[in-house]
Amino acid sequence: MAAAAPALEFTIGEDEAGERVDVVLAGLAHISRAQARRWLEAGRVHVAGDLVVRGSRRLAIGDALRALPPEPVDAAARPEAIEIEVVYEDDDIVVVDKAAGLVVHPSPGHPGGTLVNALLHHCESLAGIGGVLRPGIVHRLDRGTSGVLVAAKNDRAHLGLAQQFHDHSIERVYLAAVRGCPAATQGRVDLPIGRHPRDRKRMSTRTNSPREAHTAWRVAEPFAASGRALLEVRPETGRTHQIRVHLASSGMPIVGDAVYGRAGGSDRERALGRPALHAAVLGFTHPRSGVRVRFEAPLPPALEELLGHYRTREAAA
Repeated sequence: MAAAAPALEFTIGEDEAGERVDVVLAGLAHISRAQARRWLEAGRVHVAGDLVVRGSRRLAIGDALRALPPEPVDAAARPEAIEIEVVYEDDDIVVVDKAAGLVVHPSPGHPGGTLVNALLHHCESLAGIGGVLRPGIVHRLDRGTSGVLVAAKNDRAHLGLAQQFHDHSIERVYLAAVRGCPAATQGRVDLPIGRHPRDRKRMSTRTNSPREAHTAWRVAEPFAASGRALLEVRPETGRTHQIRVHLASSGMPIVGDAVYGRAGGSDRERALGRPALHAAVLGFTHPRSGVRVRFEAPLPPALEELLGHYRTREAAA
């Protein structure tokens, strides 16, 4: 029998203040909101030393949130022999270079064929804290985004990584090809993000439920002849679709982003079939050894070819 997971403990900061406890717990533990409610109903959650069973309780700055995860359960997701690119693996974590088009975990629209299914086949077991549909998953990349992602193979690793994501001590560097060639060489976006007021499937900086969000960027390579640029992007918070929303709101939508980008583009760009966004670097403190580690994923061929096209036009200009 697997050992019980250690308690999850966090101090509430400005980012979570005023939010419901079930929403915050789901985000901190990287579990579903329904699962967070089950933890509450089972008497596994305390705030400032008080037992909390109502998910609607609002949190305040400085509140001590403590949750005791239930005993690990076998994952309901099925192992599937899906090819994945493993960058690094040990007894605690597995780091992969996720391909564009691969969904991270099962959901109502994607019951199988996901990274979780592939990892269950590759690892045989993953951390149970993430629930039966997304075991081991500590963070996510959008379906169309490629690049480096870490999964936990046990609950201690899961909680150790979740703490670092909460503390924003994870190094994350993305590369994004954007429409527009900014005059500035670098900048940042500090606009809050939340659900779009009319389209619940989209996120927006114009929202009735704003959450603090910060993104820094710099121009890695300008392509003035094409009216494009390659940006190095460092998200300082972890909101859903943050990079895509922030860059679009700044007049630099990501090439190939059908949700947040503008219609049009060249035939080559439309044929890409995905946002030109790649998670290039992921750095964190190893949850067991305490050593700082850093992993990189090279640009996939489709994005390299797109940049090559821009470079050719730049040389001919």
